[in-house]
Amino acid sequence: MRQEKELAVYSLLEKLGIEYTRVDHEAANTMEACQEIDKQLGVFMCKNLFLCNRQKTEFYLLLMPGDKPFKTKDLSAQIGSARLSFADAEFMEKYLNILPGAVSVMGLMNDVDNKVKLLIDREVAESEYIGCHPCVNTSSLKIMTKDIMEKFLSEVNHEATIVDLPCYESVL
Repeated sequence: MRQEKELAVYSLLEKLGIEYTRVDHEAANTMEACQEIDKQLGVFMCKNLFLCNRQKTEFYLLLMPGDKPFKTKDLSAQIGSARLSFADAEFMEKYLNILPGAVSVMGLMNDVDNKVKLLIDREVAESEYIGCHPCVNTSSLKIMTKDIMEKFLSEVNHEATIVDLPCYESVL
């Protein structure tokens, strides 16, 4: 049985005329499980990080490639916020109505007070599709990035800030 918050995502996507492909699955708790979902959808799922400043007054949702390492210093300078860390689950639930493990751009539909700023790594922003959860971690969606950027974000009254996170390729 689908949760109300998941059904709300599908309802909004349909209202906006946004097409998506959905795969239902067990809660994906391992990278192997995520890779299997990637194969089924034909898209790489985004790594979605819910971050905050030290004072817990500024909150950020960062979408980045799942295989790219995250170092706070790379992001802090770009957004002018020092001491970024992972935000507590209580804030995630309060602002996005999402539990850990299901963080997604779709949660912004629940952030009616615009407490969360959306940050998207350029690599994700320039990809054809975004893979994300519909506010639960037992389903995954494949949605055209253009539809997220042009239809979804304006409907939920959010803007994306594009950031450039380095790849840190290994040197032999």
